Amino acid sequence: MKRLFSTKEVAEFLNLNEKMVYALIAEKGLPATKITGKWLFPQHLVEQWLEAHTINYPESSAQLPPYHGLLIIAGSNDLLLERSISLFNTLYADHVAVFGNVGSMGGLRALRQNRCHMVSSHLLQENGIEYNFAFATQELERLPAVVNFCKREQGILVQRGNPKKISGIQDLVRSGIKIVNRPVGTGTRHLFDQELKKAGISNEKIVGYHHELGSHLEVGFEIILGHADAGPGIKSVASLLGLEFISLRWERYDLLVAKERFFDQGIQLFLGMLHDEKFYEISQRLEGYDISLAGKMVFPLEAPVEDKLKS
Repeated sequence: MKRLFSTKEVAEFLNLNEKMVYALIAEKGLPATKITGKWLFPQHLVEQWLEAHTINYPESSAQLPPYHGLLIIAGSNDLLLERSISLFNTLYADHVAVFGNVGSMGGLRALRQNRCHMVSSHLLQENGIEYNFAFATQELERLPAVVNFCKREQGILVQRGNPKKISGIQDLVRSGIKIVNRPVGTGTRHLFDQELKKAGISNEKIVGYHHELGSHLEVGFEIILGHADAGPGIKSVASLLGLEFISLRWERYDLLVAKERFFDQGIQLFLGMLHDEKFYEISQRLEGYDISLAGKMVFPLEAPVEDKLKS
């Protein structure tokens, strides 16, 4: 069994007083659960939360070697991306693309630490409109090249037939409803937490909020097996598994590349593939995707001051 901190222990771990711990639970989403009136904090989730809120990482001394046929993509989990990687490996026998499912924030950190060539990310900014730019600028200190991969529909997956009559976020606090969730640092968890905040719902009122699973498919399988009634996820998984789907929004899902690696052969082959008829065909086999922007460079609505000065 994973270790659980008491309030005193987590305060010592974070080097804070105990009153500040309660503020972090309410305001910053510090992972916690209340059992018989006492707060308990799963150590592994506290460590994940701490990493997700870390900024100003030290520069890594490691450097990716010159491109030699291995394309490393890290970041957000997605069904269409998985199938596109398989397509890439079929089309280009002299190249191999691999994927690290570490969430959007984990992908940005991997890019900063020179552990991948490209990041898949869908982090919604505070303005509720833009994606990824603010997070990338904060994490990387300079804006990478941002190319759209797709738009996709995000929402809540619920059991077939929706026996609990869940109609939206507000119903997840009802008695008898249990959810599963995505990890801290994923774009889906970030959106889910924003929706809870917008609805004025405390995550502590939701049973299963801290039960985290690493992929959209895992969330869907837990619901199919009856281990949960609902969970945040994408429409393509609901369609594939025969689950019901409550839409929250369409989102932009991008690929981020350090500008100095943008013209590496594998990156250019992968981005070029997004204009291929075969990519269009595999996208049409999945619901909940819009590839009208796929393969196109995207820019922030308002360019950073430093970029304006350079242009």
